[in-house]
Amino acid sequence: MTSTHSSTTPTLALEWRHFWYLPLLAALGYATSTLYVYSFGPFIAPIEAEFGWSRAQISLAVTITSGFAGLTSIPVGILIDRIGPRKVGVIGIGAVCCAIALLGTATGTELNWYGLWSLMALSTMLIQAMVWTGAVNSRFVASRGLALAVTLSGAAFAAALFPLIATWLIENYGWRKAYHFMGLGWGALVFPLLALFFRGAQDKQRDPEQAARDEQAKQALVGLTLQQGLRSPALYQLVLACGFFSFTMIGMVVHFIPILTGGGATKLAAAGAAGLIGIFSAIGRLGCGFLIDRLPAYNVGGIIFLLPLISCSILLFGDGSDLQNSIAAMTFGLTLGAEVDVVAYLAARYFGMKNFGALYGAMTSALCLGTAFGPLAAGAFYDTTGNYTGFIWTVAILCAISSLLVFALRSTPTAEQYLAGQAAPSLT
Repeated sequence: MTSTHSSTTPTLALEWRHFWYLPLLAALGYATSTLYVYSFGPFIAPIEAEFGWSRAQISLAVTITSGFAGLTSIPVGILIDRIGPRKVGVIGIGAVCCAIALLGTATGTELNWYGLWSLMALSTMLIQAMVWTGAVNSRFVASRGLALAVTLSGAAFAAALFPLIATWLIENYGWRKAYHFMGLGWGALVFPLLALFFRGAQDKQRDPEQAARDEQAKQALVGLTLQQGLRSPALYQLVLACGFFSFTMIGMVVHFIPILTGGGATKLAAAGAAGLIGIFSAIGRLGCGFLIDRLPAYNVGGIIFLLPLISCSILLFGDGSDLQNSIAAMTFGLTLGAEVDVVAYLAARYFGMKNFGALYGAMTSALCLGTAFGPLAAGAFYDTTGNYTGFIWTVAILCAISSLLVFALRSTPTAEQYLAGQAAPSLT
């Protein structure tokens, strides 16, 4: 069986020379997949004021969207393995941007609100992480960690930019027009670029020379079968780590501005601190990508999953000053998204690329379900107790468990070891 690290594997320089643009385009796509989450915090207060709903009711919208994406991740991953990421992603981008714009038409009835978010759910399932990471993984081997870091930095860009844009639009035009502007404006920027240039090795290419390279790349997409992947303990360790971590981190990010304003920060100061999450997420992602190309990824990931404990300690025991809020945001940012880099890298290493979409889809399901219920749980904690203290403690505990699950991967055979007959995935 040919290894993905054979003598025909492109060097790092050749990979970036031929496909430098692909991680950048994938970053824009991934940013779009997180737009509805990272822009949601500033909308909570004005929607609460206009409709008189609880924060748990409002956050249920994210639960509907991410929950549906989680339930459909594996089928969408299988679809990507069959027809390639291009068709799936481009259609999804157009649909999501239109769905975001439609949120501004909400009438104030719960049926209408959740109906609009159901449209968002149907759209979002087509632009999940495996669309973008699958394309990038198919082109990059020698520099896979850094390429994934660039790709997934799209979410860091989103976390830094979208809360500030949403806050400014809401204050100047109201929350309804803010949704219109964000959806249609972002779509006008991103859709043409992806429609013209986004292609993985799985996608058909008109240029004969590039098509030949694509065919060679497709032949290198070896890995475990679905049955073999389902027998690997690494799958279940990564699924649990993803679910716990996204539950806590996305719940924290969505409610981060209300958490800080509840502690005495002004709205603009809280939005500025939230913006730091995105900036430091980009730094964390790129640093993580650099490290996992050089160090054992499970060690890098295990440490990254522990960093939120610092932020939780500041929020629980700090004085609520702007400085401490900023430090908490920066530490969260270093972790946020870097965990997806680690998981995408580990998934390719432990399962290979033959069925990457489907097997990584299981992890994406966990990420989406965590995203679905994390904001809802945070809102429920607030509605029940009047503060977020209980949720912050939950974040600390689940992050510690996720870290242990990732550290434990060191004893799990990789796809190369299994295919070479050195070891076999087993649950015993």
